[in-house]
Amino acid sequence: MLRSLVAIGLSLLLTVLPASGSPAGEQTAGEVKALIPDVSRNAKPLAVKDTLQWNDLLKTTAKGRLRASLNDGSILSLGSNSQLLVVQHDAASQQTTLDLNYGKLRNQVVKITQPGGKYEVKTPNAVIGVIGTDFYVAYENGRTTVICYQGSVSVTPTNGAKVVDSNNATTGATTSVTVLAGHMVVIGSKIEGGAPEETQPYSTKARSGKTDTLVQASHRGRLALIIGMGAVAGLVVGLTQANSSSKPCGCK
Repeated sequence: MLRSLVAIGLSLLLTVLPASGSPAGEQTAGEVKALIPDVSRNAKPLAVKDTLQWNDLLKTTAKGRLRASLNDGSILSLGSNSQLLVVQHDAASQQTTLDLNYGKLRNQVVKITQPGGKYEVKTPNAVIGVIGTDFYVAYENGRTTVICYQGSVSVTPTNGAKVVDSNNATTGATTSVTVLAGHMVVIGSKIEGGAPEETQPYSTKARSGKTDTLVQASHRGRLALIIGMGAVAGLVVGLTQANSSSKPCGCK
């Protein structure tokens, strides 16, 4: 009898523990909404609906992409071959810091309304700060590319970098520049007197920025959608035919 009671007690305990949320000491940042494998969190596989914590290191391979919702409603879309560290995200005080070590990231940020609130994305040679906007940032081959789709962003070169390309800022600037909607800026360390690297126009970069961070439905999800639509179409046809056959034909 005693063994049975102990077993029941342990079963109830194991049932309650997962529902208690994150372990003590962990600080929740958001939740994974969609992904295309392969994606890892702290070198372990990540799944849809997994909770993101402060200091989580997210990494995608050439086949992986990720979309996550932060606690304040902001959306992160991480492209393939990318590595992002979620340093902090406090929704109450609106304090967010993300480190993009390399790769591509789109940020759809809710408006900052709290005094002292900030949303920053850092790369090895730039800091991007926003108040509330939709923007894309990539770090590849020693260059940070920032594209603003809505609102405006502040981009500050760091570690001796400077503006090497832009369609609304002075090339060569080493201080903070503002990038408005429909504009971009590239931060790098071009050697003085050297030939400039080939760059793409804003329109091309803007399209590729959205495409490279888009998380589409999986093949299984698309197949289920097609099957479901087919079933609905078949049902409609069947009901139509049944209704037609039940009507009087008017024959004598």
